[in-house]
Amino acid sequence: MSHLVLGFQEMDKTQLLLVGGKGLHLGELSKIHGIQVPEGFCVTTMGYQKAIEENERFRALVDQLTQLKVEDQDQIGEISRKIRQTLLEVDIPSDVVKAVAHYLSQFGFEQAYAVRSSATVEDLPHASFAGQHDTYLNIIGKEAIMEHIRKCWASLFTDRAVIYRMKNGFDHSQVSLSVIVQRMVFPQASGILFTADPMTSNRKVLSIDASLGLGEALVSGLVSADCYKVQEEKIIDKLIATKKLAISGRKEGGTETQPIDPDLQKTQTLTDQQILQLARIGRQIETHFGCPQDIEWCLVEDTFYIVQSRPITTLYPIPEEKETQENRVYISVGHQQMMTDVIKPLGLSFFLLTTPAPMRKAGGRLFVDVTQRLAAPDSRKNLLDTMGQHDPLLKNALITIIERGDFIKSIPDGKKPPSPNRGNMDRLADVENDPTIVSDLMKRSQASIEALKQTIQKKSGSDVFDFILEDIQELKKMLFDPQSSAVFMAAMNASSWINEKMNEWLGEKNAADTLTRSVPNNITSEMGLALMDVADVIRPFPEVIAYLQHVTEDHFLEKIVKLEGGQETRDAIDDYLGKYGMRCAGEIDITRTRWSEKPMTLVPMILSNINNFEPGASHRKFEQGRLDALKKEQELLDRLKRLPDGEQKAKETKRMIDLVRNFIGYREYPKYGMIHRYFVYKQAILKEAEQLVQVGVIHEKEDIYYLTFEELHEVVRTHKLVEQIISKRKEEYKFYEKLTPPRVITSDGEIISGEYKRDNLPTEAFVGLPVSAGVIEGRARVILNMDDANLQEGDILVTVFTDPSWTPLFVSIKGLVTEVGGLMTHGAVIAREYGLPAVVGVEKATKLIKDGQRIRVHGTEGYIERL
Repeated sequence: MSHLVLGFQEMDKTQLLLVGGKGLHLGELSKIHGIQVPEGFCVTTMGYQKAIEENERFRALVDQLTQLKVEDQDQIGEISRKIRQTLLEVDIPSDVVKAVAHYLSQFGFEQAYAVRSSATVEDLPHASFAGQHDTYLNIIGKEAIMEHIRKCWASLFTDRAVIYRMKNGFDHSQVSLSVIVQRMVFPQASGILFTADPMTSNRKVLSIDASLGLGEALVSGLVSADCYKVQEEKIIDKLIATKKLAISGRKEGGTETQPIDPDLQKTQTLTDQQILQLARIGRQIETHFGCPQDIEWCLVEDTFYIVQSRPITTLYPIPEEKETQENRVYISVGHQQMMTDVIKPLGLSFFLLTTPAPMRKAGGRLFVDVTQRLAAPDSRKNLLDTMGQHDPLLKNALITIIERGDFIKSIPDGKKPPSPNRGNMDRLADVENDPTIVSDLMKRSQASIEALKQTIQKKSGSDVFDFILEDIQELKKMLFDPQSSAVFMAAMNASSWINEKMNEWLGEKNAADTLTRSVPNNITSEMGLALMDVADVIRPFPEVIAYLQHVTEDHFLEKIVKLEGGQETRDAIDDYLGKYGMRCAGEIDITRTRWSEKPMTLVPMILSNINNFEPGASHRKFEQGRLDALKKEQELLDRLKRLPDGEQKAKETKRMIDLVRNFIGYREYPKYGMIHRYFVYKQAILKEAEQLVQVGVIHEKEDIYYLTFEELHEVVRTHKLVEQIISKRKEEYKFYEKLTPPRVITSDGEIISGEYKRDNLPTEAFVGLPVSAGVIEGRARVILNMDDANLQEGDILVTVFTDPSWTPLFVSIKGLVTEVGGLMTHGAVIAREYGLPAVVGVEKATKLIKDGQRIRVHGTEGYIERL
C-alpha cells in the first residue's frame, strides 16, 4: 500500500515521479512552520500505472497519438477522446481503492474533498503546464471520489494537454498523473499571490489577486478580482474590482455560481491588515523554495490556507552580480549587436573575454551594467545620446528610470566614471581625410590574422588555450585601436552633421542616406554583391543549376566537379568561402555553424540570384548606387550655393560628404576581423574536442559548446568532466531559447519598456526608427530563420534582427523591417548602401505583420502601414 497512496506528511522532495509537481509542492508546503495547508493525500503515479498496465486498447491508442504532429488537430482530437473514454471506464486496482479508503477513514468519509490532477511534467521550473489538467471541487463520498480520480487520469489526454506536450517535446507514453485528494475548505475569499510582479517582473513587488468565494471563479475568468501590490511591507497600489458573482460549494456536493449583494460588489475583498499578512506568508514560502512563486490561497475565518505554490516560469532571470546591495541597471547587449538569440556558454565566455565593458550573464544572453554611467550627468548624456542613435526604445526606457528618481543615485560631475565621449563633433578634427588610412588599417588586420593562422597550427592541448588568451589581447588592440575608432566615428558624426544641416538649411530629411550608397571598402555590402558574381559563374551551366536545386548534403562540392561547369562552380564557391566563410547568422556566438562548415546555407541564395538577376548585375547595382550618391551630392551643393553664405555652407558640406564617402565603409571591418579570428580559434578548439571524443570524455565534439572557455581548458588539461554538466546546460539552453530578452532590466528584475514619442502618424501604423530613406510598397516576407529565406525580387524582408550574414539576401529585396536595430547597426548601414527603405526597432513586427501581406514602408518617417 505504501507507494500507491501517500499522505502529504509522508512525501519527500525526491518523489516528483510519484506524486507530480503539484503533489510535491503540497507535501513541501505542509511541512513549513506556520503555513496552513488543508490536509490530504495523493494517489501516486504507481496507482495510475497499475490501472493502465494491462490495458491493451490504451497502449495502442497512445502509440497512434505518438505518431502525430501538432498540425494533425482533427486526429489528435479523435484519438484523445478515445483515450479519455478508455480511462473513464478503467478498473481502479483493489489495493488502490483500499488505500484511498484507509486515508478517507482518517479524515472523515462525509467530508467534502477537492480532487486535483498532479502530472509528472507540471509546475516544473521550466514548464508550468498550468491549467492543463482538471480539478474537481466539493466531492463527497468514496464512490464519487473514485469516479473523479478516473476523470483526473482522463484529463492527462485533453486536447490542450496533448498539444502542449507536443509543443514542449514531452513523450505521451512517459508522462504520468497522480491525483491529490484534499480536504475542501469553503473560503469567504480566495485568489492568487505572485511574489514577483507578473507585469513588470519586479522581484520586490508582490501582486495579489483576490475575489469572493472559491478561487475557481477567478482562474476560469468568470469574475474580476481586486489587485493589490505590496513592496517592502507597504501597500503601494490597489485596484478594487466590481464583483458581481462568486462560486461556492453546495451541501450535496459540487459548486454553484451565485450573485453578490449589490452593496458588497465594490467592497475591498481583503482588509489592509490581511493584505500585509498574506504578503508575509508569500515571502516565507518564496524563501523556502528559493525562487519567486505563484501561490493559490483561501481565507477561512481569518486564517489563510495555502492550496498550491509553483515557480513562476515566465520571469526573465536577473543578470548575475557579484555580491552587491546597490541598485543596478542593465542594458541588453543583444539589442546592440543585432543578435537577441540565446548564446551557448562557450559563446558567452568568448564574448566576455573580448569586451572591456562590465557585462553580466542572464538567460543565456549578456547585459551591460550602466549604473555608473547613468549616475553622473555627463556620462549619462553621452550614454543617452549614443542609445538614441542606436535604439530609441532603449533610450526611452533609461529616461523612464532616471525620471522616476527612485532607483539611480546621481553623483556630482567631479566624481564621474570615465566614459568614452562618442558624440563629440571635435572628433572630426582628429582624423585626416585620407582614404589610405582605411586601406592601411585593413591590411594590418589581415596580416595579423594570417600570422595567427600560422602560429596556432603548431599548438595543441592546453597550449591552444593559453595561446588564444594571448591572441585575444591582439584582437582587443585591433577592435579598440583609437585610430580605427576615430575613422568610423568621424564618418558617423559627419553623417549626423549632414542630416542635421541639410534639414536645417534645405528642409531635406535624411540626406546622408543617399550619399552613403555604394561607398568603397564596405566588407559586408561587398559580400552580398560577390554572391551575385558567384551566380554569374554558375548561370551558363544548366546541369549544375539542376543539381543545386535538389542538393541536400554539405558534401555537394565534392560531387559537383564531375558535372560540366562543376569545377568552375566549386572554385567560385571556394573563393567566396575563403573570404566570407567565417560568417553565419548570429555570428557573435562562436558556437554557431559557419558557412564554411555548412556551405549548403549559400545554395538557396545563389539560386535566388540566378533567378532574379541578369549577368553583371552586381557591377551595375554598385555603379548605380555610386552615381545616385554623386548626383545627390551635386544637387545638394548646387542648392546650398544659392543660399546666403552659400559658398561657405557648400564647402563645409563637401568636406563632410568626403569624410562619409571615404570612411563610412570601414564601419563594418572591425567586426569582420573579430569574426575571422573567432573562426580560427574555433577550428583549433574543435581539433581538441575531437581528441576528447576519441578518449571518451565527451560524446560528440559539439558538447564543448556547453562549457565555458575556462571549464573547457581544464577538461582538455585533465581529461575529466563533471558528470551531468553538459545535459544540465543543454536543458537550460532549451529553456532560455523560449525567453525574450528585455532591452532594459534592473537588479530587482524589473523590465522597463520604452516607447516612441511620435505624433501625426496614421492610426493603424506600426512605429519604428527610420534608418534608410524612401517609401516602398510590396509583399512582406516574414522570415525568422535565414535558412528559410525564399525571397523574390521586390519582396520586403520582415524579421527580428539582421546581422552581416543576412546581407546576401538584401540584393533581392526592396525594403527592410526589423524588431531590433538602430541607425548604425549593420542592417541599417547596408540598407542605406543598397538604397532600400528601412524601418527598424518595430516592436513585435514579425507577429503583427503576416507573411505575404502587402505593406508600405515609410523609411524617411519611420513607420509601416498594412495595405
